[in-house]
Amino acid sequence: MKKPLTLADVQKFENMEFLAKQLVEGFITGLHQSPYHGFSVEFSEHRLYNSGESTRHIDWKVYARTDKLFVKRFEEETNLRCHMLLDVSPSMYYPTENNGKITFSALCAAALATLLRKQRDAVGLVTFSDKIELQTPVRSTASHLHTLLLLLQKQLDLKPTARDTNVSDVIHQIAQQIPKRSLVVIFSDMLSRHDDSDAVFAALQHLKHQKHEVLLFHVMDRKTEEEFDFAERPYVFVDMETGQELKLQPSQVREHYRTAVEKYKRDLELKCGQYKIDFVPVDISEPFDKVLYSYLVKRAKVK
Repeated sequence: MKKPLTLADVQKFENMEFLAKQLVEGFITGLHQSPYHGFSVEFSEHRLYNSGESTRHIDWKVYARTDKLFVKRFEEETNLRCHMLLDVSPSMYYPTENNGKITFSALCAAALATLLRKQRDAVGLVTFSDKIELQTPVRSTASHLHTLLLLLQKQLDLKPTARDTNVSDVIHQIAQQIPKRSLVVIFSDMLSRHDDSDAVFAALQHLKHQKHEVLLFHVMDRKTEEEFDFAERPYVFVDMETGQELKLQPSQVREHYRTAVEKYKRDLELKCGQYKIDFVPVDISEPFDKVLYSYLVKRAKVK
């Protein structure tokens, strides 16, 4: 890609399939040209050519870019099963002017699904709030990918309705349903009135006990949700999940708020490290490529 995709691009094009394909193709090309060359070999649709084997499946376009021989990979060479869990609770539609967190997460999920399909791996989608809203089969066909991308696009067009988040219950349900070792990718802000940190950690530990690899993308708008960077004037803050309103000036609570958020995030990261769960803090103002690269690192551990 000539320039990184932004949230504005997603809203402008309103075509998840096109954007996901553009993001993945640009990312793979970038990896072929980067010091992380080994990741692109292992995790795209290519593998290194072995001297003496047939040249029938050599990708000459990749050779032209890298001056190295790669062979296209086929279905029997990959067998990863990936379950993507997308938090669709009202807080994920913040900031409301661009539905930033859900937009960022949906495009990242679409890009990962597209990348998995290029590798002939199987992927399924779960959307959740206080319960599982939607759950698809786990498949590796082109038609299934098309269905997933349409569902993700549709999710962006929905208006959030007042409901809570119950991350722990949903994760427990998924852990019980997945029959074989898989990669579980979670996109969530991990904000829930029903869950204390112990409940969330117990649910994540349940996934690990079932021998699954887990990748948690903690999706936030860092400027406002972590740094509480608002102009100094009176505001009415509205809880997107309960509708509760609070009138105040940012300076009245900024330091206390920052301390509380930093502690919660630090505890979450430490517990994930303890359970060998990959914790990826995501600021929605950052490039989407960070999510793809984090997936490749986790994929290396699954194989």
